[in-house]
Amino acid sequence: MISTRGRTRRLVHRFFDLPARRRALLVEAALSLLVARAEARLIPFSRTARRLGGFVSPADGLKDRRAGDPAAADPSMPAMARDVAWAVRAAARHLPFRAVCLTQALAAHAMLRRRGVRGVVHFGAAGPTSSDALDAHAWLEAAGVEVTGYPIPADMVEIARFI
Repeated sequence: MISTRGRTRRLVHRFFDLPARRRALLVEAALSLLVARAEARLIPFSRTARRLGGFVSPADGLKDRRAGDPAAADPSMPAMARDVAWAVRAAARHLPFRAVCLTQALAAHAMLRRRGVRGVVHFGAAGPTSSDALDAHAWLEAAGVEVTGYPIPADMVEIARFI
C-alpha cells in the first residue's frame, strides 16, 4: 500500500510534469471550484442564476438559439471547452472538499465565460427517492462539448436551463 506521503509526492511530480499551460489551467480550476463552492453555499440562488444567464424552459429548443451565436462558429471553442472540462474534473478529485456537480458546473461556466465561450447550465431532478428527497443534478454543455456533470443519470428530468 502506498503511503499518503508517497501519493502526494507522485501527485506533485505529475503536476510539474505537465506543460505550464495545463498547470495554470489546473490552478485556475482549483480556485474557481473554491469560489463556486462558496457561492453555492453563501449566495442566494436567484443571484447566481442571474450571473448564469437567461432562464430558458427545457421545452424551448436550443438549436435555434445556438445557430446565431458567433462563438459557435469559432473552431477553437470546443478545444477550450474540453480543456476546461479536463481541468475542472482533475482539480475536483484532489481538493480537500467534495466538489459536487453544481460546484463543477459553476466553476467551469465561469472559466469558459472568461474565455468568451458561452455555455448552457442545465438543472435536473429525479425522485422522490425512498427517503422522500429529490435527487438534483447540474450539468454544463458548451461549444458542443459535455463539460461537467456527464453522463446524466437516466432518471434525471431537466427542469431548468440557463443560457
